[in-house]
Formats: sequence, structure tokens, C-alpha cells
Amino acid sequence: MKSNAQDILYRIAQPSDVESIYEFEVKQKVSEISDEYERMMSVWTTSYRKESLEHYLKLGWSFLATDTSGNIQGFFLGQPLLFFDHYTQTLWVEYMSAINEAIATELMDVAYRLSREKYFQRVLVSEEIMQRPYTKSFPFQTWERKTHFLKTTK
Repeated sequence: MKSNAQDILYRIAQPSDVESIYEFEVKQKVSEISDEYERMMSVWTTSYRKESLEHYLKLGWSFLATDTSGNIQGFFLGQPLLFFDHYTQTLWVEYMSAINEAIATELMDVAYRLSREKYFQRVLVSEEIMQRPYTKSFPFQTWERKTHFLKTTK
């Protein structure tokens, strides 16, 4: 898919994109941390750590926004949840990053339109993703289900 705004190309992220996405996000988020060990520790709990990227990218539901030179301008990590919360197909968008809100808007639109085209019933996003200042509105709804977890690690 191509967007006329700034000649941005949108495509499915591939496993071969792991390193590029990781470098893009580390540069944006933790480049100001000078100590290598501290930088590595800060990345360990993020959605864009390499193990996470490898998982999401092999599923085929994550998308990249690149400029005409192939430089990453944004991405989202997504995966289908099958038979979750009484719905046959739900797209979970785990994480989104973009250099500006126009690109973030296009990425959210890709997730929404693709899910509709593939007959998914819902797209789930975090509060952080939902509250971005998109350049167009999306019909977000609050999920009223109370959910709890059992911690299985120390």
C-alpha cells in the first residue's frame, strides 16, 4: 500500500526486518542512555525487544511504514487472537511507533481496514495506542470485561 502523504509505503513486516525495526526503535527510545548495560536492561521489558519482534513478524500481522529509500518511519506489532472472549477472530495490536501522527493514523487505519476485510470482529489496542492524537477519528470503544492474571514468575 502506498500513501500519497510524504510517499510512505505500507507493507507487511517480514522476519528479515527485525534488526531494522529494533534499530529504529532503540534510536528513538533509548539512544540517550549512554551506558550500554543500562540501555540493554531498559530494552529488555519492551515490546520491541528482539525476541518479541521475531515472534510478531513471523505471524504476518505486523506492518511497516517506510519512505521511498526503505527507511522505517513507523510500525505496529499485531497478532490474531482466535476464539478469544467469545469472538472468532480478534487482532491484538501490541505496540505502535511512528515518527509522526499522520503515519500513526495510517498504521491504525491499516490495522482496522485489514481486520474488517479479513472478517475479524475486533481490533484490541492498549490505552496508550488508543489515546494517540490521530489525524482522523476511529470508533474506539472501552472493553468492559474485567480481566485478572496470575503471575507465574517471581
